[in-house]
Amino acid sequence: MALKGQKTTTGFIQWNELTNLVLKLHRDGEYKFSLLIGTGAFTGLRISDVLSLTWNQLLDKDVIELHEKKTGKFRKIKINQDLQTLVLSNYKSMGEPSVETLVFVNKYGTKQINVQWVNTKLKEIFTKYSINTENPSSHSIRKSFGRKIWQLNDYSEKSLVLLSELFNHSNIQITKRYLGIKEKELFDVYDSLSL
Repeated sequence: MALKGQKTTTGFIQWNELTNLVLKLHRDGEYKFSLLIGTGAFTGLRISDVLSLTWNQLLDKDVIELHEKKTGKFRKIKINQDLQTLVLSNYKSMGEPSVETLVFVNKYGTKQINVQWVNTKLKEIFTKYSINTENPSSHSIRKSFGRKIWQLNDYSEKSLVLLSELFNHSNIQITKRYLGIKEKELFDVYDSLSL
C-alpha cells in the first residue's frame, strides 16, 4: 500500500508464470490461493470482488453475476472452461463446503479474508515460488489479466478500449497507465507491421 500522496506501481506477472503458480499451489495443497489467483487471473476482477464471491456464483456456472464493490455497477463475467475446471477441482479439494458460503473465508470459516492479509500472503507465495514482479500485491493479478488480453489481441488499440470497458476506466489513457504500457512497447507495435 502506498503512503499518502505517494504512488506505488504494482507490476504484472507473465501469464505462463501465473498459470503455473496456480497449478503449483493446487499441487501443494494451497487450494484457497490457487483458486483466488486463478479466479483473479481469468476474470480480471478487483480483489474486493473476488473475495466477496460465494460458491453458488462459481459452481456449475458459465457466467459470474455481481455488483462491483468499487463502482456499484452490475457485471456479467464469462467463466471459461479452464476456470470452471479449477473451481470444481478446488471445491472438491476444500471439502465441498456449503454452496451458500463465501469461497474465501478465514481459517475459522467465520468471515471473509481481508485484502491486507491476502497481499501479505501473496508476497510470501511470490517469494516462495520465485515470482518476480515490482511491488507484488493482489493488483498484480488484475494487471496480468490486462496484459494477457492486450497481448492476445496483438497489442491493439481495440484491446485497450475493451480493457478500459472491462476495468471500468473512464478512458484508455488510464488503462495504458494502469497496464504500465511504456513508449517503447508502443513503438514496437509499429515495428511489427509489414507488407
